[in-house]
Amino acid sequence: MSKTANKEISETIGLAAGMVWKHLQENGESSLTTLKKAIKPAGVSAEMGLGWLAREGKVLVERTGRSTVARLSEM
Repeated sequence: MSKTANKEISETIGLAAGMVWKHLQENGESSLTTLKKAIKPAGVSAEMGLGWLAREGKVLVERTGRSTVARLSEM
């Protein structure tokens, strides 16, 4: 993968992470399904953004029954 392509992917994930953060800040705890519908570009980018934030400890992700929910962590 070229450095340019890698940078573009990182920027896309970073933008998605910002959108996930904003959605959770404005709406509180949300299911993964809700996040994927709310974040544009949807789907994988939303999941990657959520993973980025989870890795940084900024969100908590939990499995509750058949649903996966995320919320901002209390830092």
